[in-house]
Amino acid sequence: MGEWSEYFEDFPEEDPANQHNGVYDPEGAKRARSEAKVRDKVIEDSKALQEKLDAIAAKARENARRRVNG
Repeated sequence: MGEWSEYFEDFPEEDPANQHNGVYDPEGAKRARSEAKVRDKVIEDSKALQEKLDAIAAKARENARRRVNG
C-alpha cells in the first residue's frame, strides 16, 4: 500500500477530514473547520481586548484613589 494521502485520494469517504457529524460530508467538514478557525480567532481577540480593558480599569481605579487621597 502507498501513502495514506494516496489512499484517501482513492477513497475520500474514508478520510477523517471529510467526516462531519459521523458522516461523509466534505463540505460540512470544511465549513466546520472554517467556523472553528473564526471562533478561535474571536476568542483570541476577546482575550486581548479584555486585557486592555482590565489595564484601563486598573489605571482609572488608581487615578480615582489619588484624587480621593490627595
